[in-house]
Amino acid sequence: MRIPRAWAVVIVTFFVLLAAAAFRSSFGVMIVPIEADLGWPRTATSVAVSVNLVLYGVTAPFATALMERFGVRPVVVAALGLIAAGTGLTVVMSQPWQLVLLWGVLVGLGTGATALVLGALIANRWFVSGRGLVVGILGTAFATGQLLFLPALAAVVGQHGWRWASGLIAVLSMALIPFVVLVVRNRPSDVGQLPYGATSATAPAAPAAAPPGALRALRSALRSRVFWLLAGTFFVCGWTTNGIISTHFVPAVHDHGMGATTAAGLLAVVGVCDIVGTIGSGWLTDRVDPRLLLVAYYGLRGVALIALPVILGPHVDPPLIVVMILFGLDWVATVPPTVTLCRVGFGVDAGAVVFGWVFAAHMVGAAVAAAASGAIRAVSGDYLLAWLLAGALALAAAGACLLLPRVRPAVVTA
Repeated sequence: MRIPRAWAVVIVTFFVLLAAAAFRSSFGVMIVPIEADLGWPRTATSVAVSVNLVLYGVTAPFATALMERFGVRPVVVAALGLIAAGTGLTVVMSQPWQLVLLWGVLVGLGTGATALVLGALIANRWFVSGRGLVVGILGTAFATGQLLFLPALAAVVGQHGWRWASGLIAVLSMALIPFVVLVVRNRPSDVGQLPYGATSATAPAAPAAAPPGALRALRSALRSRVFWLLAGTFFVCGWTTNGIISTHFVPAVHDHGMGATTAAGLLAVVGVCDIVGTIGSGWLTDRVDPRLLLVAYYGLRGVALIALPVILGPHVDPPLIVVMILFGLDWVATVPPTVTLCRVGFGVDAGAVVFGWVFAAHMVGAAVAAAASGAIRAVSGDYLLAWLLAGALALAAAGACLLLPRVRPAVVTA
C-alpha cells in the first residue's frame, strides 16, 4: 500500500527533527569529557551551550520566513549542512571560543532552522484533519532523539572519546540530506495534491496569502496578551527542559556519583514516556481546552523538579524513576496545545510565524537557565538552588495558563 505523500513528508520531517534534537542535546554527555580533556571550566562550556540555545530559538521565526521565501527543502538541507560542519570541525578545536563558534553558532543555527516550527509548518500546510495529532507525533521526535542517540553517544564517548561522538553526528547529518531532497516539498499543491483530509469543497480556491514577515508578525503579536502569556510560559518550558535537564542533568548526577551512561539511560526513560505523553497530548488537544492541558503539564513538571534534588544519588532508585516518568509525560506535551493556541489566535500561516517567536522565548529561557544553573553550581558547589528555582517557575507558569482565553474543542478541530 502506497503511503500518502503527506505522511511521507511527516516521516522524513520526523527523522530530521529527531536528529536535530538528538544532536543539540548530545552536548550534555560531552560537557564533562571536553572539560577533562581540554582543561576548560564549566563556565566556558556553559557559554557555548547558552549561545547554542539562544540561536536555536531566535533562528526559528526567521527560518519560517526563509522557508516561505525559498521553500522548505533548501532551508532544511542548508540547516543539516551547518550541523555537519559545526560538529565535524569541533573535533579539531583547541580554544573555548572555537566551541562557541562551532557548537554555539553553527549547530545553534542549524538545529534552530529544523526546530519545532518546522513540525508546526508541516502540520498546518499538509493536514486539515488531525493537525494536533501530527504536531504531537512530530513533537515526540525530540524525546525519541534522546531515546535513540543519547545512550549510544554516551557509550561512544565512554569507549572512544567525545571526538568520535561529534564526528558521528556530522556523518548522520549528511546522511539525512538525500531523503529531504527526494521527499520534502513546500506545499501539497507543489505535487498536485490537497492537504490530507481536505476535499475540493474544503480546500481553498486560491493559494493562501503569504504569512507576514517574522518581524512584522512579532510587532503585531506584541500587542496581544495571549502572545505574552504563551511566550512567558514557553520561556519557563525552555528553562525547565532544555535549559536545566538536557544541559545539566548528566553533570548533576555525576556530582552524586552516577555514571554518564546510566544518566543517559534515565534520559532515555524520559524519551520513552514522552512518546506516549506527546502523542497523547496531540490527541487531547483536538478534544480538550488547550489551556487546561498546559496547567496540568506545568504543574506536574514543577512537582517533579522540586522533588528531584531530594532523590538524586549514585543509584537508580524507584522514586527517581517515577520522577523521570513525570518529566517524560509532559516533556514536549506542552507543544500541541501551544501550537493550537497560536493557530487559533493568529491564523494558520501567521500562527506558524508567531509560534516561531514563542519558541524563541522557549530557547531564550533555556539559554538563561543553562547559564544560571552553571553559575549556581560554580558558586554553591551543587545544583540544589537551580532545581528549586526551576520547579517554582514551572508552578508559576501553571497558574499563568489559567489567564489564557478558553478554547472550545469545536474550535480546535474546525
